[in-house]
Amino acid sequence: MEEFTDLSGDGGVQKRILQEGTGDETPSKGCTVSLHYTGTLDADGKKFDSSRDRNEPFQFTLGQGSVIKAFDMGVASMKLGERCILKCAPDYAYGSSGSPPNIPPNATLNFELEILGWKGEDLSPKSDGGIRRFIISSGAGKKKPNSGGMVKIHLVGRHEGRVFEDRDVEFAIDEGKEVGVVSGVEIALEKFHKEETSRLILKPQYAFGAEGNSELGVPGNATVEYTVTLNDFECLANRSMLSPAETLAQGKLLREKGTKYLKENKPELALKMYERALTYLYDKTEEVQAIQLAIYLNKILCHQLLNDNDEAKVACIEALKLDSKNVKAFFRRGISNLALGDLDRALQDFSAVLDIEPDNKAALNQVTICKHKIKAYNDEQKKVFANMFTKFAQSDSKKAQEEQSRQPDVMKQKFGEWGDDEREHEPTRFEQENPDVIMLNDLHKQFRNM
Repeated sequence: MEEFTDLSGDGGVQKRILQEGTGDETPSKGCTVSLHYTGTLDADGKKFDSSRDRNEPFQFTLGQGSVIKAFDMGVASMKLGERCILKCAPDYAYGSSGSPPNIPPNATLNFELEILGWKGEDLSPKSDGGIRRFIISSGAGKKKPNSGGMVKIHLVGRHEGRVFEDRDVEFAIDEGKEVGVVSGVEIALEKFHKEETSRLILKPQYAFGAEGNSELGVPGNATVEYTVTLNDFECLANRSMLSPAETLAQGKLLREKGTKYLKENKPELALKMYERALTYLYDKTEEVQAIQLAIYLNKILCHQLLNDNDEAKVACIEALKLDSKNVKAFFRRGISNLALGDLDRALQDFSAVLDIEPDNKAALNQVTICKHKIKAYNDEQKKVFANMFTKFAQSDSKKAQEEQSRQPDVMKQKFGEWGDDEREHEPTRFEQENPDVIMLNDLHKQFRNM
């Protein structure tokens, strides 16, 4: 039987393996771990808790302080499927307070653990599990890369075990696409420490999307794996540490970068630069507001190139806040409304352009297009309603005919003649001799023997 191993260095957390696990990997900080445990008091062996008794595995996030120190320390050392005994001194368990009524003060505890599995730390912006990190070796220091900062990394990309890229690369965060680095790696790097190596599992939306990458041999909608080492990085200076002149210069620089990417038909990169530029442009001077206006007008174009017309309209609103009579903002919002099929609002926007510039040929042309589309739409609606009313009339006529067909046809018998279904008695001699006389039911008895 294996002896206890001192995990804490002071004898406070000791582990004895009952069943070896598989593989070499162990869960890292941030991973969501699933396991079974049974806890007993070291003094008398009394059981105080067990996930097995509840038949429900226990889950927690490693390294977040949500469990006792011994749990965080012991579970971080376990391989998949491993079973062990964890002996925990009070300082690594519930201390001098205990956990009444089951755990007395200053109690040493024993836990039998079996680790069932774990999921990597979720680094995706929407917490959708699209970026999972498994730390292979922790980095040093407290600083982390930030947006716009330069990074030097080594990355190895794999799909279904096949290596499709293995290289060193240097780039500025937010501009990784320019050097072929997928968004999931960029996003994750802002959580890395220097010299950290981590394994990343990226879902398609954070890797190569529905299109895949034919050059690398990665198919569409593929989940890929990257092993990334952050060799070095340089943080961008915090805005609060810059003078007003330096802040303005940084905003201008980022705006120029964005415009460069826009001219190169790289709207996603351009948008990132414009968003960062706006964070540096906060003064209310005419110069700053002029730069902000130019950025919002270019953001509109970026969103329209990406067919995101709703976001384009948001940028139009911001531009019009800065200049309520800006012709480009009205015109470009009209284009987005037209693309979204909102013809009336599109017409209003193009008409607003003509109110400011009556001879604007582009707006005049768009007004003509809008009016033509509105007329075509109205004509189509008239046809739809006309057809609808015709169908209703035909349906009503058919129902009336069906109803009539269920009524008795009185014209098939002589008027006033008794039918078998109307007779309540055998015909009298009078009725036989006078078949054309209409008889009243309440008087028939008076004539029965005439």
